[in-house]
Amino acid sequence: IPAHAPRDAMAFSTATRSIASVHGLKTRATVTAKASRASVVVSASAADRPVWYPGKAPAAHLDGSLPGDYGFDPLSLSADPEMRKWMVQAELQHARWAMLGVAGIAIPEAIGRPNWLEAGTYTYWAPASTLFFIQMAMMNWAEVRRWQDMKNPGSVNEDPLFGYNKGDTNTDVGYPKGLFDKMNYAKDEKTLAELKLKEIKNGRLAMVAFLGVCAQTVLLPGVGPVEALKQHISNPGVVNVFSQ
Repeated sequence: IPAHAPRDAMAFSTATRSIASVHGLKTRATVTAKASRASVVVSASAADRPVWYPGKAPAAHLDGSLPGDYGFDPLSLSADPEMRKWMVQAELQHARWAMLGVAGIAIPEAIGRPNWLEAGTYTYWAPASTLFFIQMAMMNWAEVRRWQDMKNPGSVNEDPLFGYNKGDTNTDVGYPKGLFDKMNYAKDEKTLAELKLKEIKNGRLAMVAFLGVCAQTVLLPGVGPVEALKQHISNPGVVNVFSQ
């Protein structure tokens, strides 16, 4: 063995480690670059999603799949999946009642009927006690069936009295279709998604509007919301929430 062999072996070993180090550096650089590109893609995707406040990250448990989901849940009230199902249905029902309520308040007054607060003082086709009993019975029937549908989606699609919706396999809770979509507006998934979004947006506005009607009634006793709006439009600088 030549005398200079150990030196050559040492030099070869050093060179090998250097090459390995360089390759390792390249590998780490490649991984880092890939990770950087991946993070950029994720950030871009998050930025493309509409959120309730510009630049605010949406709640981690809200992925944008629900109608009108803008990531708003600062208290994490819907972090539990089961509770989230309940809250979705609760909001949907409150939104629908608010839309009916605001329309029922504004339209009668707009066509010359009495203020909505005075509606209970009028005589109708039946005594108030009878009307109350009828309403409670009908609401109980409807709400129990809705609760059953929430527990077992699609289990109450068919009307037990007249057989409507027979054979309906829809399991989309809160959107029964069939008898409730005689005009076939929800003819495809894309249209249905658009209608769901419009409904929840209008429903949220209606809930805020009803809150405004209640506040206006406290500030202006005996004045309906339509009359209050007319007074404000006629003289907004004088008739407003700050002047009451």
